[in-house]
Amino acid sequence: MVIAGDTSFYFSLYGNDVHSSKAVSWTASCRQPLTLSPFNPFEFGNALRLAEFRKVVKPEEAAMSWSQFQAAIRRGRLVTPPCNLADVLDEATRLSSTHTGNGGHRAFDIFHVAAALVLGAGEFLTFDDNQRKLAKAEGLTVPF
Repeated sequence: MVIAGDTSFYFSLYGNDVHSSKAVSWTASCRQPLTLSPFNPFEFGNALRLAEFRKVVKPEEAAMSWSQFQAAIRRGRLVTPPCNLADVLDEATRLSSTHTGNGGHRAFDIFHVAAALVLGAGEFLTFDDNQRKLAKAEGLTVPF
């Protein structure tokens, strides 16, 4: 089964926030690689830079988080399979049309769920409550 995740999960896993212990604990028990969407590396890097700008993390903490994320990719703990972005955009358009009017979903949250669906995920990792609702509505298992 493919397990995909939102950047909120990866930020907790490779950073230090209120969900970090839960992310680390869950990951320690997972024996398969986690699948990154085409958006995760970009958004994770941007989230670190934004946290640094907001003085939430120090530059050296952001650098360490990025280094750990990149190391997990090199080790194969995080995998980045090919993904057709046109298919993701089509799926995101469908999700937006179906769910945003009633659920108020943000575009990037929709992109992550759409990519997970296109990549064949059965499980989706997120700490975002609204994104959790969207993923569950589309039949994905969300453990948190």
